[in-house]
Amino acid sequence: MNLRERKKRRTRDALLRAALELFATRGYEETTVDDIAAAVDVSQRTFFRYFAGKEETAFFVPRLAETLVVEALRTRPPDEAPLEALRRAVLESWDAINEAVVELVPIELHMRVYRVIESTPALLAAHLRRSAELEEQLAGIIAEREGLDVDADPRPRIVVALFGGVIRVTERLWSTGGDLTLDGMRELTTTYLDQVGPALAGNWRAEQSP
Repeated sequence: MNLRERKKRRTRDALLRAALELFATRGYEETTVDDIAAAVDVSQRTFFRYFAGKEETAFFVPRLAETLVVEALRTRPPDEAPLEALRRAVLESWDAINEAVVELVPIELHMRVYRVIESTPALLAAHLRRSAELEEQLAGIIAEREGLDVDADPRPRIVVALFGGVIRVTERLWSTGGDLTLDGMRELTTTYLDQVGPALAGNWRAEQSP
């Protein structure tokens, strides 16, 4: 990375941190793009060179985490049952997610913004929309792993919907609880994933063997 790229990266990261700090302290709806730009002493035009709008800054870090989970799922051993592959992709990418987040913003700030997303209708609606898009991507990966047509066999979408539901319940309970830490969220996620029934955790490929 050359000097110009490093300067651009520093500006982007400064805008991101300023946006998240303002969301966490002032509120998402109460924060404007001008407020974010002013906090970094740049113009509104500069802000829009890096982000399409406030919503993109709010979901920048979660999108990074999602990308790591998708990559982790793609590299899971092919003989793992679908639900187990999803479970391990999330839990075993946790440290990588933690490291990636820390490079951008303090973990404590990232956790506070999670609560902002859960408590802000516009952000929650965007989060649910994004979650649906992510689930569709994961279902496609699962179908490919299992040698299935995602549009002909409902199981990839069903297992991902179940998995996504567990994650949503975990997020909601965590965001209203007292342990506002990444470890706390990881522990809660592990607990809920471990409670999913064995039926969907079975090895589908084994069932298809003659």
